[in-house]
Amino acid sequence: MSNALDLYAKVEDLLGVQEVTPILNEYYYETLDDLEFNSLLDVGCGSGGFLEHVVKNYPKVEVMGVDLSPIMVEMTQKKGLNAKCIDLCKVEGKFDVVTAIFDMVNYLDKKMLKRFLRCVEEHLEEGGKFIFDINTLYAFKVVAAGSYIKDGGDRFVTIDSDYMEEEGTYYMDFTLFEKQGECFVKSQDSITQYFYTVNEIQKLTKMKLVSKKPIAIYGDEVEKFYLVFKK
Repeated sequence: MSNALDLYAKVEDLLGVQEVTPILNEYYYETLDDLEFNSLLDVGCGSGGFLEHVVKNYPKVEVMGVDLSPIMVEMTQKKGLNAKCIDLCKVEGKFDVVTAIFDMVNYLDKKMLKRFLRCVEEHLEEGGKFIFDINTLYAFKVVAAGSYIKDGGDRFVTIDSDYMEEEGTYYMDFTLFEKQGECFVKSQDSITQYFYTVNEIQKLTKMKLVSKKPIAIYGDEVEKFYLVFKK
């Protein structure tokens, strides 16, 4: 999984992700503005864009990010942020807020998700909030499925993806060509995501759902649900 995430880290800037994250992050910022909190853990922190905002706007808050991709963690650390390449369940301490941004939860199969939610609860202070977003079925079947090609000059990436209805899984196959000297080196890997309803997630945790907001980024159809759970 970490190899696939490292490959994703190399091509993320070519996928249009940076155009979407500011829109999505505003939901998180709005929630944080209404909370009183002294510590925050961002799970799947990526390259640290969200953490940068938190550190800048809440300078007294203890902030930490974790990610399973060493490349992503290194990018975050280079911004002077506290980040570690470590599994959530091995993190020490408790936090007032735990976040998991940009459908991070969808990368976990059901067994992993149940374990993940248990570890989130264990790392939350009493009354703490777990804030995250998940993809809708429409996002997987219509928005994300298909083929994508992007030429970045010294990098060239192709993505083939599809949603498997019976399995409830979304497959994304990456092929990256990176220029090295006069040649291009080829790398390949795949990432799987899993579709969950909000009700399914509620059944896997003792935390209570306190907020559910639909998000439509590309059109009128709901592509994500923005969720806040409370311990």
